[in-house]
Amino acid sequence: MKLIIFARNIKPMNKGAQYMIISSFAFSLMHLCVKALPHIPVFELVFFRSISSLIISYFSLKKKGRPVFGKNKKVLLARGLLGTAGLTLFFVTLQNLPLAGAVTIQYLSPIFTAIFAVFLLKERVRGRQWFFFSLAFLGVFLLKGFDVSGQISYKFVAIGMASACFSGLAYNCIRLLRRTEDPLVVVFYFPLVATPIMAALSFFNWVSPQGIDWLYLLILGVITQVAQVYMTKGIQSDVAGNIMTYKYVGVVFAFIYGFFFFEETYSFLSLFGIFLLLSGVILNIVFKNKKKTW
Repeated sequence: MKLIIFARNIKPMNKGAQYMIISSFAFSLMHLCVKALPHIPVFELVFFRSISSLIISYFSLKKKGRPVFGKNKKVLLARGLLGTAGLTLFFVTLQNLPLAGAVTIQYLSPIFTAIFAVFLLKERVRGRQWFFFSLAFLGVFLLKGFDVSGQISYKFVAIGMASACFSGLAYNCIRLLRRTEDPLVVVFYFPLVATPIMAALSFFNWVSPQGIDWLYLLILGVITQVAQVYMTKGIQSDVAGNIMTYKYVGVVFAFIYGFFFFEETYSFLSLFGIFLLLSGVILNIVFKNKKKTW
């Protein structure tokens, strides 16, 4: 009887959470594809990822009869540029850092999302949250400082943090667009901006894909479209920062893929750094949710 009562009191997972979990799994497959293509230049990878998304988004919008270029074009363009910068830098870290390390550093993006939301969305950051932010950044430095394998360099840690910063700005743009734009329009502007830029940059350093590379590139393009659509729906369904909690299931996938496919290992203290980073971000979100219920 008690078990039945307990089960009845369990609240079903909201739509935003479901969207973010689906997005996180799809993004984890994207990470795997990028990691499996270290010989393909980053600009080229972003180009293939973008052109696939551009085609899918365009025809999806046409099929739904939605205006392709949206209403708030300035913010949409900003979202496209910031997303392009963030993804390009993230791909650099994926190719040069252990998978779980690269993914974990990129998960600083909710911290930057919350900080930038103070200025862009007028959301309030309380004193305790700054402690959580500091905890997360301390985790990054521990991750590097106790890396005994030599696989993690300060250069790529900095690039990863820059990627998270651009992503945080892009997420706030998505939030600003939630009342005026269809999620597919928001998604469409990323490849609309990225495709011509990456095509030009790839021209000077093109490496022709061979054999199974084409399969990985096809999966990269299609699965990232799925991830972007569901991430956009998730972000637009809740206040900035809250829904981002569910992104962290991606760390589990990254550890599994890294261990089984790439034989990646970490020292205990490096793992502790990852733990601190994730704790800082998650504690911040839990604190914000708790304040909402008071």
